[in-house]
Amino acid sequence: MTARARTPQNQDELLEYRLSLRLGPVHARQRLNIEREAEALVFGRRGSSFHLENVANAPGFIRFCLKLVGLFGRGQDNSRRIDTVYNRFRLPDLPAAFEGFRILHLTDLHVDMDEANLKAVIRQIEPLDYDLCVLTGDYRRLTWGPVDEALEGMLQLRDAIRGKAYAVLGNHDSVRMVPGLEDMGYSLLMNEMLPIEHNGAQIYLAGVDDAHFYKVHNLHRAGDDIPLNGTSILLSHTPEIWREAAHAGYDVFLCGHTHGGQICLPGGIPVTLDSDCPRHLGRGYWQANGMQGYTSPGSGTSVVNVRLNCPPEVTVHTLTRGPQ
Repeated sequence: MTARARTPQNQDELLEYRLSLRLGPVHARQRLNIEREAEALVFGRRGSSFHLENVANAPGFIRFCLKLVGLFGRGQDNSRRIDTVYNRFRLPDLPAAFEGFRILHLTDLHVDMDEANLKAVIRQIEPLDYDLCVLTGDYRRLTWGPVDEALEGMLQLRDAIRGKAYAVLGNHDSVRMVPGLEDMGYSLLMNEMLPIEHNGAQIYLAGVDDAHFYKVHNLHRAGDDIPLNGTSILLSHTPEIWREAAHAGYDVFLCGHTHGGQICLPGGIPVTLDSDCPRHLGRGYWQANGMQGYTSPGSGTSVVNVRLNCPPEVTVHTLTRGPQ
């Protein structure tokens, strides 16, 4: 008797079952159903969408406008010229064993957007020295559709990342990517926390699911098991939940999503941040109610693969003891 071939329906059922075991049935069902509803709006007769790149003509129109004013080529070159930015967090309760601990922060890679950009990211991180890597979402180019190309790009990246890599999903990412990413060796934090051990001491790394479009973040579930005086780092795709996170008692908040504006006016002034947060939280280091944060402009691009007055970056955060 031959085994029955897997049909798309069988694959969907297997995926839902695996996600239910991994995330719990409510979270898995919620995330999958919101994604299906969003995709129905993109492909439906109303032509509705929830992001600029879902408008079929938007990338071509923006490209045309940039070419018309002679900025497209420069913007594309800029998008592949990635900086390494170093940031330092001073934490009064940091265990002594973590003095000088380095975290490589990658975000908004959109790995299936531009192969040259992905290769540039890989080259940029190759010589860097770090103790662990965190990724704060948006690995896929579009907010809907197949995930295979994004997973292939993430596999190339995983081969270039040394040691452990912890990640959260963004609004471009499908929950269908979770099994594949975890099979590659990424540890997804889906409203979860893991202790990070180093030289006999611990800090606590928490991560929430997307808070921008899907609104499936749960700071309480992610942080309830963190000891009261434990040093905590929260990964979120977006800075939009900065106030909630600060009042929840997290020490450090790492995020992306904004691209720093991606296409900015001279002086790095963003035209838009696509984020419901104060503009000073749109890029770089910031503080809020005793919590320190960093919003990376990311390494990749969205809608069109150009950057103007807003260089892409990979970020190395160093933890050190001391007052802020």
